[in-house]
Amino acid sequence: MIETFNRQIRSITGREKRKVYVYLPDAYLDDPEARFPVLYMFDGHNVFFDEDATYGKSWGMKEFLEENKVPLMVVAVDCNHHPDNGRLSEYSPYSFRDETFGAVKGRGDLFMQWLTTKLKPEIDRRYPTLPERENTFIAGSSMGGLMSLYAITAYNHVFSRAAALSPSIWVNPHRLRRLMREAPLTSGTVVYMDYGSRELANHADMLHDFTLTVATLMERGVWVNARIVPNGDHSEACWEEQVPFFIQTLAYERE
Repeated sequence: MIETFNRQIRSITGREKRKVYVYLPDAYLDDPEARFPVLYMFDGHNVFFDEDATYGKSWGMKEFLEENKVPLMVVAVDCNHHPDNGRLSEYSPYSFRDETFGAVKGRGDLFMQWLTTKLKPEIDRRYPTLPERENTFIAGSSMGGLMSLYAITAYNHVFSRAAALSPSIWVNPHRLRRLMREAPLTSGTVVYMDYGSRELANHADMLHDFTLTVATLMERGVWVNARIVPNGDHSEACWEEQVPFFIQTLAYERE
């Protein structure tokens, strides 16, 4: 079952309304007293429905979770669709300049402040969540993957597990790794990371930066599941194929 409602992120897009998707597992209908861990996801329009997805292909999360009877709630927030690098700005914790996109102001932390102080408390009030850190996860791809890595480190007190698919660590790999080295991290933090083999040439030193990022997390005691996806590319169709891998990691060794 999926419910939707609209909310504003005033610190970024003012009074403009944004769609929030909430997936509730079938177990909720069977047992109204049941409570569930929650996975927050970026690019909510691409998560569930092909008709809402930017390129007409979603991750098919609803079908996977229902078919496998995964006892997990998913909260997915639509991205900033403004043509002036709106999504890049909202999903980057750091300002950066790129030959393709020009100067991009990083507003990623404003988004995370809204998600953790406004949206999550509302979700916990309205829905049957297990609100504790150990039951709160985050996931995304591309710039959403970068934000997932940022969230699991800068907001480690909120999120215990993260999945970063094809993360855009090229934005500022040095600042990201410095955050990973310095941020207070709770033991038992889990991160799934992957990158498609066909993507590696898209940015200079991508494999090098990916490897260093994984190593930095492992040096901090984070449990990391890292993969190079054979023939993987930068698309929703490929990320859909990785859903079984990252869901297994997020749910691994949980009671």
